[in-house]
Amino acid sequence: MKKFKFTINGNQYETEIINIEDNIAEIEVNGSMYKVEVDKEIKASKTPKLVRPKAIPSTDTHPTEAKTSSPSAPKGAGNIKSPLPGVILEIFVKEGDKVERGQKLLMLEAMKMENNIEADKAGKVISIKVNTGASVMEGDVLMVIGE
Repeated sequence: MKKFKFTINGNQYETEIINIEDNIAEIEVNGSMYKVEVDKEIKASKTPKLVRPKAIPSTDTHPTEAKTSSPSAPKGAGNIKSPLPGVILEIFVKEGDKVERGQKLLMLEAMKMENNIEADKAGKVISIKVNTGASVMEGDVLMVIGE
């Protein structure tokens, strides 16, 4: 935090204030740590200390769980979910259309930016769960693609 140099009775001391909580200060003097009680009330700094929880990606619910099926497994329907909260601007496909992997399905406006939502698998559009202009939250199912 703050470093100070003191000379007391001809002896030099290099000090550093490590931490202050309430009226207890942790001070390092010439490499030795001391906890010092301060009589005077210490005013809190204007900048609060932030403690943030560990960030976990919203898409990583179970890291040990396989995200894809094995090639020999039966193919089923797959949900296309919203990656962000936003508003549906345009839908480029309709129910019954055949889609390829990477094909643009719809456009989502999130945080004043247009985001293209693409198919993550090839198949047929089984159902579309949203309409143009609909507000969606992160993780909402937008459409279902199957065989």
